[in-house]
Amino acid sequence: MNIEEHYKVIAPRLTNWLVATGSPYAQACDLVQETFLRIWKMRDDLLDNDAAVSGLAFTTARNLRKNIARDDRRLAFKEEITDEDAGGVSPAELPSESVRETRNLRKKLVAAFSRLPPALRETYTLFQVGERSVREIAAETGVGEGLVKVRIFRAKEKLREILSEMGVTL
Repeated sequence: MNIEEHYKVIAPRLTNWLVATGSPYAQACDLVQETFLRIWKMRDDLLDNDAAVSGLAFTTARNLRKNIARDDRRLAFKEEITDEDAGGVSPAELPSESVRETRNLRKKLVAAFSRLPPALRETYTLFQVGERSVREIAAETGVGEGLVKVRIFRAKEKLREILSEMGVTL
């Protein structure tokens, strides 16, 4: 089967799976297109096996969605968000209330992070913002992987608690 035939069979299933697992429909369509672009680029190296192409498509789409989520999380920690990051809308075009809410939320996030114990703050920042794996964090901080996982969990719980006290609902 050629790539076009794989696309006809896999694309609808992949789109439905992405939507069913939480992606908005428009994003799911974009992810499917990007997935098959990548598959097209590596078409000469692929086995002509339906299961292999299907598995590659689902794995690629899942990883692309993770990248989008990771990038979205990272934006919350940026000092300055560019117009491009904000979807092409300049702050002047946003309603002033929206700008105030965004600044207020950013201040609350910074304050919540500052209230975390240093070990939890470091571990959670390396994990969420630095995108390090548990193994990399363990090697970098000199503690075991189990302790890294515990610190990440405790940091999340503590942040939820602090933000809840500040009136921020998640």
